[in-house]
Amino acid sequence: MLLAHLERKLRKTRYAEQSGSPAMEKAFDLVVRGGTVVDGTGAAPFEADVGVKDGRIAAVGKVAGAGAQEIDAKGQIVTPGFVDIHTHYDGQATWDGRMQPSSWHGVTTVVMGNCGVGFAPCKPGDHDRLIRLMEGVEDIPFPVLAEGLPWNWESYSEYLDSLAGRSFDVDIASQLPHAALRVFVMGERGVNREPATEADIHAMAAIARRAMDAGAIGFGTSRTLNHRSSDGSPIATLTAGEDELTGIALGMAAAGNGAGKGVLQVVSDFIDPAEEFAMLRRIVERSGRPLSFSLLQSPRDPEQWRFMLEQMSEAKAAGLQIRAQVATRPVGVLFGLELTVNPFSSHPSYRAISKLPLSERVARLRDPEFRAQLLREEAESPRAAGQSPMRAWDRIYPMGAAPDYEPTPDTSLAALAAERGADPYALALDHMLEGGGRGMLYLPLLNYAQNTLDPAYQMLQHDCVVPGLSDGGAHVGMICDGSFPTTNIVHWTRDRTRGPKLSLAHMVKAQCRDTAETVGLYDRGLLVPGYRADLNVIDYDRLTLRAPQVAYDLPTGGRRLIQRADGYTATIVAGQVTYRDGEPTDALPGRLLRGAQTAPVALAAE
Repeated sequence: MLLAHLERKLRKTRYAEQSGSPAMEKAFDLVVRGGTVVDGTGAAPFEADVGVKDGRIAAVGKVAGAGAQEIDAKGQIVTPGFVDIHTHYDGQATWDGRMQPSSWHGVTTVVMGNCGVGFAPCKPGDHDRLIRLMEGVEDIPFPVLAEGLPWNWESYSEYLDSLAGRSFDVDIASQLPHAALRVFVMGERGVNREPATEADIHAMAAIARRAMDAGAIGFGTSRTLNHRSSDGSPIATLTAGEDELTGIALGMAAAGNGAGKGVLQVVSDFIDPAEEFAMLRRIVERSGRPLSFSLLQSPRDPEQWRFMLEQMSEAKAAGLQIRAQVATRPVGVLFGLELTVNPFSSHPSYRAISKLPLSERVARLRDPEFRAQLLREEAESPRAAGQSPMRAWDRIYPMGAAPDYEPTPDTSLAALAAERGADPYALALDHMLEGGGRGMLYLPLLNYAQNTLDPAYQMLQHDCVVPGLSDGGAHVGMICDGSFPTTNIVHWTRDRTRGPKLSLAHMVKAQCRDTAETVGLYDRGLLVPGYRADLNVIDYDRLTLRAPQVAYDLPTGGRRLIQRADGYTATIVAGQVTYRDGEPTDALPGRLLRGAQTAPVALAAE
């Protein structure tokens, strides 16, 4: 209702000339001049200045007053800062002030603690257990976490206190992770996925209530077999019963002296979609807490997403807030010689050299005799690239300097091999050897069952769907999707050729206002006076994604995939410029957010 009120108000005024207003004559901290404003409401873009004062949007229109700092945005777009509600910076935030790669892509607020994994609450004896879980689920190496995590907390509240003493290039919100909570309360029984007793549920509910009151923005859980500890065991939350989930949700409902706090976040395999969704709906009905879940097109049931959209529409009609987080490009993995896996990882000859430095491995792989031996061998794993149906060569693509996230079948390794009369393994090896062994291959796994992003296009138009699932900060050796927000602009509003596009106003609203509202952050996501001064100045015509690359900048020199972009002229957090032309400034104005944030008082009262 507030957003509808704003749109009516803006249509009446259309940010009329404000040069004669006394309030506009005072100096601003920052003025962004002459850009094309895409304000996050979904309204058509318009040319305007944006004045910033004391970390808030102070004026949008013709701003006469000078700014202590000014940015010429003529010919560029000006958007709210992007809000990414599905990241895994739970560890990185404890040792680093820059939430890259997300902050390279116009993101000014991140939500972590998704999928039930995180590091609090945690008893001292369970440190390694939670590290192994994060290592397995999110592909963050054990030594990186063991070295990087300060462990100056035990309770979840203490974890938030630890983060509250730090500064960042984005604002950070945290969710209570179910796996950590279950292990904290149940110990080995929780790890072994035993049913929670009434006493266990009561204890978890009490911790959830305290966590929400301490500033958690929500609670995350996982119900998918894809999430496993590094020892191969399924995540502790996989089979948690409805009584356990309901009890935790009721604990959240008891927070705030019974007013209720926090959102529920779920990832599930939806093996029986009707039964699983009905359970989630009952939890929302009983607790009154809003919920979001991960929605992707699965090759197992390529049309299931339509059923889920119908269920959300019915829930909305009943007054329930259930939303889906949808990936805006295929969710897949990258293969490479520097990465966690590649098509030769299970070949005996490659295993024999896999621990050598990259340069030495490249030399061996270029040796004709060794190469011939390697290509003669069979993969020892049935899940190796090129073997299983999900990893067949007709689904694997070379990752080029200009990444293509909606590739056509004729560019697959299978098609290229057939065209050239070559062995796809040989082509894969040749591509990975490019750039001194830094070439990568791309395997779309989800959201691409029919070799098209048309299902994602349809999902993104549904009123209960928001863009999500970037997993920024995680899967550091296999996936590099923290760049999703740039894809939202580049691919969906400008460059798509294989189907219809979405309007720039639609995608900006989705990635700013809609994501913020999903988790209760009502103070951001709009370029409207009174709102948080988080914004981007973007050279829209020049905005491009670079190819993923590997950096060795984690604790202990740990490896991670990163991806940057060109075209972000400036990113601003709380009125301070944090990035200029893609490079960080000295400003770290981001802070831990303690729970939901209310809309500006003047607007909330209207």
